[in-house]
Amino acid sequence: MNKLLVEGLTDAVGFVGGALLGFWIGRLLGFDIFAAGYGNSSIGGIVLAGLGGGAGLQLARYLRRKARKEA
Repeated sequence: MNKLLVEGLTDAVGFVGGALLGFWIGRLLGFDIFAAGYGNSSIGGIVLAGLGGGAGLQLARYLRRKARKEA
């Protein structure tokens, strides 16, 4: 499989998975990313989804580097 395709797919899966995890953690904490306006609840949800997406992306890249070293 093409190296760039694998890199793009793993980055996308990591980002989306992390963003969803951040979204659900925010929901559990009472933040609502879809609340009307830009109140504290909405901003908190957006921040958690963004942090989750970034963390998921970094985790995907870490795991890809680790798998490359072991191969």
